[in-house]
Amino acid sequence: MLLIIGLILLFLVIIATISSRFNVPLIILALAIGIIFGSDVTGIIYFDDAVLAQQLANIALIFILFAAGFGTKNYHFKQVIRPTTLLATVGVLLTANIAAMLFCLLTGWTFLKSLLLCAIVSSTDAAAVFSILRTRSINRNIASITEIESATNDPMAIISTTFILQLIIGAETRTYIPALMFIWHLLGGAGIGILVGIIGSAIFNRIKNIDVGYFYVCLIGLILLSFGLADFCEASGMLSAFFAGYIMGNKKLPFKNGISSFTETQSFIANVGLFILLGLLVFPRHFSAIWLFGIAIFLLVTFVGRPLAVFLCTLFAKITFKEKVFLSWSGIRGAVPIVLATYPAAAGIDPEHEIFNIVFFAVTLSILVQGTTIGKLADLLKLSARRPSKPKQTMELVTIHETNYELIDIFIDDEMYQGESRISDMTLPAGTTITMVNRDNQIIAPSGSTLVLPGDTLSVLVDKDEVEEVTVAILRMFSNRNDS
Repeated sequence: MLLIIGLILLFLVIIATISSRFNVPLIILALAIGIIFGSDVTGIIYFDDAVLAQQLANIALIFILFAAGFGTKNYHFKQVIRPTTLLATVGVLLTANIAAMLFCLLTGWTFLKSLLLCAIVSSTDAAAVFSILRTRSINRNIASITEIESATNDPMAIISTTFILQLIIGAETRTYIPALMFIWHLLGGAGIGILVGIIGSAIFNRIKNIDVGYFYVCLIGLILLSFGLADFCEASGMLSAFFAGYIMGNKKLPFKNGISSFTETQSFIANVGLFILLGLLVFPRHFSAIWLFGIAIFLLVTFVGRPLAVFLCTLFAKITFKEKVFLSWSGIRGAVPIVLATYPAAAGIDPEHEIFNIVFFAVTLSILVQGTTIGKLADLLKLSARRPSKPKQTMELVTIHETNYELIDIFIDDEMYQGESRISDMTLPAGTTITMVNRDNQIIAPSGSTLVLPGDTLSVLVDKDEVEEVTVAILRMFSNRNDS
């Protein structure tokens, strides 16, 4: 088994390298490889255990959601808090209910079963959105709404799905009890996550003098604690993991750059493993019986439920019509709906995996159709701009002590600026140091006589309060091409 797992991972990397020029999302490759190695294609791995898949997928989701929270910054969230919060909560419920009513009318399914199916596919996927938009520079507010919503709306879909399942399998339960449980899932999950985040930040600052490896061990422990404690209290463990990450990501922590890289790596590996696992679980031969349902749910959610939810939730927000269209189309489905699709089978109400196969089919359509066209739509709506290429060599400021200094990268965009400047001619605040010049991915150790040219990326050690001043001081040494 270990030999096969090793071959799968190596095969994924080789395929990703070959397909990188076509900008194929990683999650599509991981799904495809899972299907190829699964029971219906090569038959190398037979996997048909929905309960085990749900347990493993939940573990992966803990790390994915913690990383999403860790990367959500206060200053971005505060700017778009109202539309983002509405989309991540009310928007998810609106999407599910609107699509469910139409799906019920079209197919003859009961409303509760239709609502369960639509609740499962009601959230957007952070991994899909981030990976597909990684080469795009979108209007900052719209990008923040898209990214933060995709990172925060998973818990609502998870809670909604669990809530509806409880109604289906426990019809004798009084109505107000599930409603109270629903509220506790939300508030309890968020509260426990915030508490764990605060405690975790305090722990990190108390152990800053020990070996850095213990920080990563402690981080894994805190991530698991955030979920486990909430789950023990019958609150939302997923929401708890997200808020624990959010609190810690916005605190001053020792080795924060390293911790951030570690959480991103964990999330990346979890996503890869999750989609391979889910690819193994699916049986494509069953698609012949459900493909019409899959297309129907994709069309209803994408073209009716999601757009109506976006327009209603942003009714009084300062967002243009074009931006609302982009937000509607950026609702790409991904890992969480497929994971949630294992819940009905695990609960014993989807023994033939009908719901799972419908969701899998609809999510694959979403990734293929929306994922491959969202960049083109941003261009068409004139919401995108060229993102400066990220240099392969970067520097990080690693310290266990509190400091007011940051190590930042300043890119001299060669499409905007022309001319040249010696470092000695730049008037920079005291204590500011240009530590590295990256030119065409070649490292230049700077001195006063070093010429800085358009296209260079400068690594600059600067006081946090002087970042904007230093950036302006460096860029004004070059003439703007638009002025000439």
